Amino acid sequence: MIISASRRTDIPTYYSNWFFNRIKEGYVCVRNPMNIHQVSKISLSSNVVDGFVFWTKNPIPMMNRLNDLSDYKYYFQFTVNSYGKDIEANIPNKNDVIIPAFKRLSDLIGPERVIWRYDPILLTQQYSVEYHAKYFEEIAKRLSGYTHKCVIGFVDLYRNTQINTKGLGLIPLAQKEMLEVAKRLVDIANRNNLTVESCAEKINLEQFGITHGHCIDCNLFESLLGYKLDVGKDKNQREECGCIASIDIGMYNTCKNGCKYCYANYSANTVVKNVGAHNPNSPLIAGELLPNDVVKCREIKSCKQCQLNIFD
Repeated sequence: MIISASRRTDIPTYYSNWFFNRIKEGYVCVRNPMNIHQVSKISLSSNVVDGFVFWTKNPIPMMNRLNDLSDYKYYFQFTVNSYGKDIEANIPNKNDVIIPAFKRLSDLIGPERVIWRYDPILLTQQYSVEYHAKYFEEIAKRLSGYTHKCVIGFVDLYRNTQINTKGLGLIPLAQKEMLEVAKRLVDIANRNNLTVESCAEKINLEQFGITHGHCIDCNLFESLLGYKLDVGKDKNQREECGCIASIDIGMYNTCKNGCKYCYANYSANTVVKNVGAHNPNSPLIAGELLPNDVVKCREIKSCKQCQLNIFD
């Protein structure tokens, strides 16, 4: 099974000590977002975990302990956007901190295992098409050679993101604007030896050479593992999502990045409460197990196909 760490929160940035404690203990507990007293106990044994996908905007807190993952295959989805503090409140300086961290991580584990995300793309008077093109090119130049791929996506206005972005003056993203942005970005990417994929987008961008991506990518894991994987599409994601099945070990309302477009934080007060309840020694990312919790071991197994196939 593939473990996603995590679409719901930035584990490398804020919970890396907790994560490595969970690796040491060999399991993690995750509350059901729809029923908080229903808890899954998930094995993190290398015998059943085929790999990890880490989602982050700042992997620095994790980078000095990557040797602790020597028994696992993994790669990073690393978001580097061009927004300022008005949209990404708690992200360190991109030029001085984040881009150097991207390069260092790439040097440590290889450019094929560090995937650049420029996502989500939103438009305002300040963050215009021209702005995105200018700063995408600046980032692309710096990351060229340190990654092979850029994943792009357009902002989705869920109820909480509509509230959080209300004062930004968002310009609606119609198909015309999406096509214009995509064309500009892919031309820049091509000049910097980067391929571009889209993330869970309905719009077809293949005319620009942009295919629908697989952020949790079967082909990449098979290449890293040296085995075929018997795993299907993730049925818990949107229809447009191309990811293979995985288990997410994060928790909503626990990320401190403060991004206005974030779909995983519903309430600032709840984030503060959950962050305050974090114990790096707990099996849960926030809080402790309670007497009325129902804890069930989730049955998982490796998806590796170890049989020899003479027709491959």
